[in-house]
Amino acid sequence: MKCSNCHNKSTKVLDSRPIEEGRAIRRRRECEQCGCRFTTFERMEESPLVIVKKDGTRQEFSRDKLIRGLIRACEKRPVPIEKIEEIAIGVEKEIRTSELSEIESNYIGEMVMNRLSEVDDLAYIRFASVYRQFKDINMFLDELKELINRNKDKS
Repeated sequence: MKCSNCHNKSTKVLDSRPIEEGRAIRRRRECEQCGCRFTTFERMEESPLVIVKKDGTRQEFSRDKLIRGLIRACEKRPVPIEKIEEIAIGVEKEIRTSELSEIESNYIGEMVMNRLSEVDDLAYIRFASVYRQFKDINMFLDELKELINRNKDKS
Protein backbone atom coordinates (compact mmCIF):
# COMPACT_ATOMS: atom_id res chain seq x y z
CA MET A 1 0.00 0.00 0.00
CA LYS A 2 1.40 3.38 -1.03
CA CYS A 3 1.91 6.03 1.68
CA SER A 4 -0.60 8.87 1.44
CA ASN A 5 2.14 11.37 2.40
CA CYS A 6 5.37 10.47 0.55
CA HIS A 7 3.99 7.79 -1.83
CA ASN A 8 6.55 5.23 -0.67
CA LYS A 9 5.35 1.66 -1.35
CA SER A 10 6.73 0.22 1.88
CA THR A 11 4.20 0.44 4.72
CA LYS A 12 3.43 -1.81 7.65
CA VAL A 13 0.10 -2.68 9.24
CA LEU A 14 -0.15 -1.57 12.88
CA ASP A 15 -3.72 -2.69 13.60
CA SER A 16 -6.53 -4.52 11.77
CA ARG A 17 -10.16 -4.59 12.86
CA PRO A 18 -13.31 -6.04 11.28
CA ILE A 19 -16.06 -3.47 10.62
CA GLU A 20 -19.51 -3.46 9.00
CA GLU A 21 -20.50 -6.72 10.67
CA GLY A 22 -17.32 -8.43 9.47
CA ARG A 23 -17.83 -7.50 5.82
CA ALA A 24 -14.85 -5.12 5.76
CA ILE A 25 -11.50 -4.62 7.48
CA ARG A 26 -10.08 -1.33 8.77
CA ARG A 27 -6.29 -1.19 8.86
CA ARG A 28 -4.01 1.37 10.50
CA ARG A 29 -0.77 1.60 8.56
CA GLU A 30 2.56 3.35 9.01
CA CYS A 31 4.99 4.35 6.28
CA GLU A 32 8.41 2.80 6.87
CA GLN A 33 10.10 5.80 5.24
CA CYS A 34 8.41 8.94 6.66
CA GLY A 35 6.47 7.49 9.63
CA CYS A 36 3.13 8.88 8.43
CA ARG A 37 0.13 6.95 9.77
CA PHE A 38 -3.05 6.45 7.76
CA THR A 39 -6.11 4.24 7.59
CA THR A 40 -7.15 1.92 4.77
CA PHE A 41 -10.28 -0.14 4.28
CA GLU A 42 -10.67 -3.48 2.57
CA ARG A 43 -14.12 -4.55 1.39
CA MET A 44 -15.36 -7.56 -0.46
CA GLU A 45 -16.28 -6.66 -4.01
CA GLU A 46 -20.00 -7.08 -4.45
CA SER A 47 -22.14 -7.11 -7.56
CA PRO A 48 -23.74 -3.73 -8.26
CA LEU A 49 -27.28 -3.06 -7.11
CA VAL A 50 -29.38 -1.06 -9.55
CA ILE A 51 -31.98 1.33 -8.21
CA VAL A 52 -35.01 2.14 -10.37
CA LYS A 53 -35.97 5.74 -9.60
CA LYS A 54 -39.54 7.12 -9.64
CA ASP A 55 -39.02 8.55 -13.13
CA GLY A 56 -37.84 5.18 -14.48
CA THR A 57 -34.13 6.03 -14.64
CA ARG A 58 -31.63 3.61 -13.18
CA GLN A 59 -28.54 4.23 -11.10
CA GLU A 60 -26.20 2.18 -8.97
CA PHE A 61 -27.00 1.95 -5.24
CA SER A 62 -24.68 4.08 -3.13
CA ARG A 63 -24.49 3.54 0.61
CA ASP A 64 -22.59 6.83 0.87
CA LYS A 65 -25.47 8.69 -0.81
CA LEU A 66 -27.93 7.05 1.59
CA ILE A 67 -25.76 8.02 4.58
CA ARG A 68 -25.60 11.65 3.34
CA GLY A 69 -29.42 11.75 3.13
CA LEU A 70 -29.72 10.30 6.62
CA ILE A 71 -27.20 12.79 7.99
CA ARG A 72 -29.27 15.64 6.51
CA ALA A 73 -32.43 14.24 8.09
CA CYS A 74 -30.69 13.82 11.45
CA GLU A 75 -28.95 17.19 11.43
CA LYS A 76 -29.01 18.83 14.88
CA ARG A 77 -30.70 15.73 16.33
CA PRO A 78 -29.25 13.43 19.01
CA VAL A 79 -28.61 10.60 16.53
CA PRO A 80 -25.04 9.25 16.59
CA ILE A 81 -23.28 8.64 13.28
CA GLU A 82 -22.93 4.98 14.28
CA LYS A 83 -26.73 4.66 14.27
CA ILE A 84 -26.94 6.32 10.85
CA GLU A 85 -24.33 3.90 9.48
CA GLU A 86 -26.17 0.99 11.11
CA ILE A 87 -29.40 2.00 9.31
CA ALA A 88 -27.60 2.28 5.96
CA ILE A 89 -25.80 -1.05 6.40
CA GLY A 90 -29.06 -2.72 7.45
CA VAL A 91 -30.90 -1.38 4.40
CA GLU A 92 -28.11 -2.49 2.06
CA LYS A 93 -27.98 -5.92 3.71
CA GLU A 94 -31.75 -6.34 3.30
CA ILE A 95 -31.55 -5.32 -0.36
CA ARG A 96 -28.68 -7.74 -1.06
CA THR A 97 -30.42 -10.65 0.66
CA SER A 98 -33.49 -10.06 -1.51
CA GLU A 99 -31.32 -11.30 -4.42
CA LEU A 100 -32.96 -8.79 -6.78
CA SER A 101 -30.62 -7.22 -9.33
CA GLU A 102 -32.88 -4.16 -9.59
CA ILE A 103 -34.94 -2.61 -6.83
CA GLU A 104 -37.46 0.24 -6.78
CA SER A 105 -36.34 3.39 -4.97
CA ASN A 106 -39.67 3.61 -3.12
CA TYR A 107 -38.97 0.22 -1.51
CA ILE A 108 -35.64 1.54 -0.22
CA GLY A 109 -37.28 4.74 1.03
CA GLU A 110 -39.85 2.74 3.00
CA MET A 111 -37.11 0.56 4.54
CA VAL A 112 -35.21 3.67 5.62
CA MET A 113 -38.33 5.35 7.02
CA ASN A 114 -39.28 2.23 9.04
CA ARG A 115 -35.85 2.17 10.66
CA LEU A 116 -35.67 5.94 11.14
CA SER A 117 -39.09 6.11 12.82
CA GLU A 118 -37.70 3.89 15.59
CA VAL A 119 -34.71 6.20 16.11
CA ASP A 120 -35.95 9.80 15.98
CA ASP A 121 -39.41 11.15 15.12
CA LEU A 122 -38.21 14.52 13.82
CA ALA A 123 -35.53 12.94 11.62
CA TYR A 124 -38.22 10.60 10.30
CA ILE A 125 -40.49 13.53 9.38
CA ARG A 126 -37.61 15.37 7.71
CA PHE A 127 -36.71 12.30 5.65
CA ALA A 128 -40.37 11.65 4.80
CA SER A 129 -40.90 15.25 3.66
CA VAL A 130 -38.13 14.90 1.07
CA TYR A 131 -38.81 11.26 0.16
CA ARG A 132 -42.58 11.67 -0.21
CA GLN A 133 -42.21 15.16 -1.70
CA PHE A 134 -44.82 16.86 0.48
CA LYS A 135 -46.68 19.33 -1.73
CA ASP A 136 -48.53 21.17 1.03
CA ILE A 137 -49.07 21.37 4.78
CA ASN A 138 -51.91 18.83 4.66
CA MET A 139 -49.56 16.09 3.47
CA PHE A 140 -47.22 17.05 6.30
CA LEU A 141 -50.07 16.90 8.84
CA ASP A 142 -51.23 13.50 7.53
CA GLU A 143 -47.74 12.09 8.04
CA LEU A 144 -47.58 13.57 11.55
CA LYS A 145 -50.96 12.02 12.43
CA GLU A 146 -49.78 8.63 11.19
CA LEU A 147 -46.61 8.93 13.27
CA ILE A 148 -48.61 9.93 16.38
CA ASN A 149 -50.94 6.95 15.92
CA ARG A 150 -47.99 4.57 15.54
CA ASN A 151 -46.42 5.94 18.72
CA LYS A 152 -49.73 5.47 20.58
CA ASP A 153 -49.87 1.85 19.42
CA LYS A 154 -46.33 1.25 20.78
CA SER A 155 -47.33 2.51 24.25
